[in-house]
Amino acid sequence: MMTTREPVALWPQEDDLGLMTDLYQLTMMVGYFRSGMAGRRAEFELFVRRLPHGRAYMVLAGLEQALAGVLAMRMSADRIAWLRGLDAFKHLDSSLLDALADVRFEGDVWAIPEGTVVFPGETLLRVSAPLPQAQWVETYLLAALGYPTLVASKAARMTTAAKGRPLYEFGARRGHGPQAGLLAARSAYLAGFAGTSLVEAGRRLEIPVVGTMGHSWIQAFDREEQAFAAYAQIYPGSATLLVDTYDVLEGVRKAAAIEPAIAAVRIDSGELDSLARAARAILDEHGRAGVKILCSGDLDETKIARLVAAGAPIDGFGIGVELVTSRDAPALSMVYKLVELEGQGKYKLSPGKRTYPMAKQVYRRRDPAGRFAGDLVARADEPAAGEPLLERVVQGGRLVHEPPSLIRVRERCRDQLAALPDHLLALDAACDYPVVYSDQLEADARRLMGG
Repeated sequence: MMTTREPVALWPQEDDLGLMTDLYQLTMMVGYFRSGMAGRRAEFELFVRRLPHGRAYMVLAGLEQALAGVLAMRMSADRIAWLRGLDAFKHLDSSLLDALADVRFEGDVWAIPEGTVVFPGETLLRVSAPLPQAQWVETYLLAALGYPTLVASKAARMTTAAKGRPLYEFGARRGHGPQAGLLAARSAYLAGFAGTSLVEAGRRLEIPVVGTMGHSWIQAFDREEQAFAAYAQIYPGSATLLVDTYDVLEGVRKAAAIEPAIAAVRIDSGELDSLARAARAILDEHGRAGVKILCSGDLDETKIARLVAAGAPIDGFGIGVELVTSRDAPALSMVYKLVELEGQGKYKLSPGKRTYPMAKQVYRRRDPAGRFAGDLVARADEPAAGEPLLERVVQGGRLVHEPPSLIRVRERCRDQLAALPDHLLALDAACDYPVVYSDQLEADARRLMGG
C-alpha cells in the first residue's frame, strides 16, 4: 500500500532549535512574561558537580557548536501554533505565546576556552541575559556541552595511555544516534586522536579521514588471498588489510606476501599482545619491517595502557564503542543554575546540590615549572591572583570574535594536558586537584543563607 507520509529525519536544523528545550523552560518563559519579569537581568552558570569515579579532570569541548545553536534559536510561527495545542498553554491568552516569536538570545556569554582542562565546581560558562532568554537556552547548552566534554575527557585519557602511538576514532556506528558520531569525532580529534573513520566529520571539520576494510570484503571473495590482492591492487601502497576474518596469523602471512608491500595489517579480535608479537615476527621474516600493525576491538584506556606497558609491537589503535559511549562513565553531572537576578545573589540549599550565589570568575595558579597548582572560584568583580579562565565570547547576542580553529583548540588541549600534575594523569587518579572558593564568595553565601 502506498503512503503519502514522508519519513521524519530527527536531525536538528536551525529553524528547529527554538523547541530544542524542555517544556518547563517554555512554561517558565511564558510565566515570566505574564508576571512582568521578562526584563529582569539574570546570571546563570553552568558547571559540573562531581566527576565519575576514576576521573581526575575534564576537557571542556563543544563550545563552538553550543554558541552556534544558542545564537540560531528561533520560534517560528508554525512552532508557536503547535505550542497552542498543548494542554499547558490552551488556557492562556494567545498574545503570551505570540511574544515568543520575537525572542532571540540577546545576552552575553562568558566561557572557559575549548580544550581547557577543568574541574568540578568551577563555572565553565556564564550567561547574562533577560530572564526568559537565559532560561530558554538551558537545555540546549547542557546537551551541547555535556556529551562533547564527556568524550573529549575520555579521549584525553586514551591519548595519555597510548604514549605517542596514534589513535583513530571508529565510533560512529556505535554512537547514540548519527549526530553523536560527528560530535565524538570532533571531541576525539580535539583531545589528540589522529583521525576518524567518519567521512562527514572529515568534510565538515577537516579532520583526517582514515579507514581499512570490513570483514564483508574478505567474505565476498572465494579466497582470502584474492580479497587481499584485489584491495592492494586498487589501493597500491596505502592498503590496510584486515587479517582476522578467519585465522589471524595465516591472514598475516598472506598479507605479507602481497607485492608491492601493503601499508598495514589490522587485527580486530583476539589476544592482541601475543597476536601482534607473532604478526610482527611474520612480517619481519618476509622483509616487511615497514608494514605497520594496527589493533582495534573494544579497546579502552586501561587496555591500551596495558598493551603499551607490555611492549606489544602495535603501531596504532582504532577506538570505537568505548569512546563514543564512554561506557564506564556515560554521563556528567553538568548543571545550569541561577546565581544572580538584578544584582541579587541566588542560591540553592538542596543536600548535595548546594550552589554559591553571584556571578563568578575562575583563576588558575601555576607552580614555577608551569604546572597547574590550584584554582580559585571568585566573584566576577573580584580581583585575584592567577590566570582568569572565563572570557566573554558573546556580547549582545553576537560573537565577540570568530571561534578558534579546531587545530588551535587541539593545540590548547595538548598544552593543557602537559601542564597537569603527573599524578592526575594516572588512569586511577583521585580527583584531588585543589578548587577553592574565595572568602568573599563564602561571605556572600553565609549572608544570603542567614548564616
